[in-house]
This record gives sequence, structure tokens and C-alpha cells, in this order.
Amino acid sequence: MKKTLILLILIFIIPNLVIAQSDLLQNGPMIGHSQMREVALWLQTKSEAAVKAEYWVKKENSEHFFTDEIVTKKEKAFTANLVADQVEPGMIYGYRIYINDQVVEREYELEFKTQTLWQWRTDPPEFSFITGSCAYINEEQYDRPGKPYGSEYKIFETMAENPADFMLWLGDNYYYREADYYSRTGMIKRITHDRSIPELQKLWATKHHYAIWDDHDFGPNNSDRSYIHKDTVLELFKLFWANPGYGVNGNKGITTYFQWSDVDFFLLDNRYFRTPNDRRTGKRVMLGDEQLNWLIDALSNSNAPFKFVVIGGQVLNPTTWAETYAIFPEEKEKLLNAIRKEGITGVVFLDGDRHMSEISKLERRGTYPLYDFTISSLTAGVNNYPDEPNFLRVEGSLMKQHNFAEFSFSGKRNDRTMTCKIFDVNGNELYKISIHENELK
Repeated sequence: MKKTLILLILIFIIPNLVIAQSDLLQNGPMIGHSQMREVALWLQTKSEAAVKAEYWVKKENSEHFFTDEIVTKKEKAFTANLVADQVEPGMIYGYRIYINDQVVEREYELEFKTQTLWQWRTDPPEFSFITGSCAYINEEQYDRPGKPYGSEYKIFETMAENPADFMLWLGDNYYYREADYYSRTGMIKRITHDRSIPELQKLWATKHHYAIWDDHDFGPNNSDRSYIHKDTVLELFKLFWANPGYGVNGNKGITTYFQWSDVDFFLLDNRYFRTPNDRRTGKRVMLGDEQLNWLIDALSNSNAPFKFVVIGGQVLNPTTWAETYAIFPEEKEKLLNAIRKEGITGVVFLDGDRHMSEISKLERRGTYPLYDFTISSLTAGVNNYPDEPNFLRVEGSLMKQHNFAEFSFSGKRNDRTMTCKIFDVNGNELYKISIHENELK
């Protein structure tokens, strides 16, 4: 009788316990930054729980490792940034998440990769990434009345099926509402709600993720350095993303840098230091001297054939009615002049914000042209304003529908080609352009 009772417990109680632990997962897991000797794994639970990750090289009889266990806490929005620190370069790892020592099952295969140690050994590895901006997720009681602003969440499922190595979020990755702006509680509720939709979960778990912000995931519309809660949103950005760093030279903000294969990415902060758009007196800046000088130094030091300057708003579009760099002409000119005078090659601007995609190309006498790729929007309302006179726009590149882009890099050392493809919600190709590294020298 006693054995029968124990068996019944094993059959009925333990499976229910496993399900209960799985139900504690709010969203994720998300794979964060990847280095040769370290990979970040992020998740959020619904209440306090002990979480950890198990990982192993995807081959027979490989050793299994565990991250340190973290207990998620309310004061950190029940988030956890786990670090896989027993990894080797150029490997693909399987992984799984434990909550309170129970495995959380997913319907899809979980794996991450470490970057390859190719320097001084081989040609740079080929790779690709996907990118986009402006991800609005509806929540009727807090949205403005009328037609829902967000739609076609299927795009996230399409992106999850793309074979890219990582996703680069270009800002407005969630949209704070009036109920959220002025309390930490409201901000946490907004981020948690928007990141927890089912359509996003496979994308979080199967791609590495990097992010910047723009106004809507920083604060109110067109927000700037005057926003009273900018330190709170910075704290929450650190809790909800797993970037390689936040701020440079001891300064606050989200500025950081990473390299993938032979391409460099400079992730900028266009909000924390920004002068109000309508400020008429005093020095007007978007990046600020410290960040701008760091960028110029870092670009000068880079040997990458393609140097991506990633920022929330458009850099080259000359229009001044929108939040482009053109409304800060002195700082914009300082950056463009420095790129020329320092002889910095391979610069490519990448941004979002505009709820449309387009490519701007600035021809420069005596040197290579500058390209600005604007990729928007993922799910937020599409730009329906009359066509603005962007005389730098590459013909055929304007897309006024939900879309995302894929950038891929191929070729031997000193013979690298970058290809950008823009896709619709269903993964149909809308536009394609290829640029050889020699075109940017």
C-alpha cells in the first residue's frame, strides 16, 4: 500500500510541480551578448524564484555546466541576468533554464553561440543579423481610444525563423504610455507586458539580442535630458537587456560597443544627454561632448571594414520637421567633419524611429559616400504622412509598411561584402542592396 501511494505521488504530484515551475516564467529566456569566453542569458519570473541555466557543447558526451543560481527579486522586477562563463570560442551550445531546480520546457530548440577566434588564423567568419525598431504592443485600457496602434505581431515569429546570428533593436522597443511615465511601477508593468506576448518568446530564446533606446522606451514622446525619471529608465534598461555594457568613460547612459566577426558596432544614446528640441539658447547637443568624442576616438581606432554607428534617430535625412540629426546641425557637422578629417573608412549609420524604412546616401567630394539605413516600423503604426523631400534617399528604398531588415557579411579578408535585405511581415523580400568594403574607402 505504501509503495502504491509513493507511485501515485510520483505520477501525479511531480509532473504538476514541474508545470507549476514552468508557469513561473514571465518571459524569456533571452540570449544576450556573446563573447568568446562569456554569454549572457536573461529571463523574468512572475514572482520570487531561484533560477539558473545549464549549458553544453552540442556534441556527444560533452560536459554540462551551470551558471550561478540567482534568486529573482521584486526590487529587480523579478529579472535575472545569468552568465555562461565556462564557454570556449566558436562553439554552439545547447541550454535549458531551471526555475526552483525544475527544468522549464520549451517547444523549440534552445541554443546559443560563442564568437569565433578567427584573428591571425582564418578569413573572418560570415554572419548576419536582423534589425528593426518601433515595436508597439496594444493594451486597450492604456492605449489611446480608436484604432489599435500596434498590429501584425506575426513579424516576430517570421524573424525568429530567420537564420541570423543576432537581433539588434533600434529603439522604441516598447512604448511607455501616460499611465507609465511617472512611476517605476508603471514602467515595469509596461515593459513586462510588452515583452511577454507569445509571438516574441521564440525570438528571445533563439537569437542573441543587443539594444539601444529612443524616445518611447526612454520616456514621453520626444523626451530628452530634462525627463525627471531618466535614471529610473536607465536602471530598468539595464535590468531588461543584456548588453555588454552601459555608458562609457564613467558616464551614465546606454552607450556601448561590440564586435561580431570583423564588423564593429557602436551603440549610441540619443536621449540621456539630449538638449530639448525647442531649446533656443545655449549649446544644443544630441550626444553630448563626452559621448561624441568617445565615438570619434573609437571609430578612429577601428580597423573594421564596416563600422556601424547605431542610433535612435536618422542621421543623414536633411528634414528638420522630424527628430533627425538635422535639428542639431552643429553637432552633426562636427561628427561628419571628424569622419572626413580623420580618414575614417567604412562608416555606416543604422537607425529607426520614423515608422518607415529608407536608405539615405550622402555623396562626398574626394571620399566615399555615407549610407544611413533607417529600419522602421516592426508593429507600430506606419508613417502615413505625405512623402517628405529627402533628396538623399536611394531610389526604391522607401518602405511604408511593417518590415525588418537582414544584414549579411561575406567574402575573404579585404574582400568583404555587406548585403541588406528588407522583408515584410511574412518574410517576403521587398528590397536588396549590396555594398563592397572598397566602396567605403
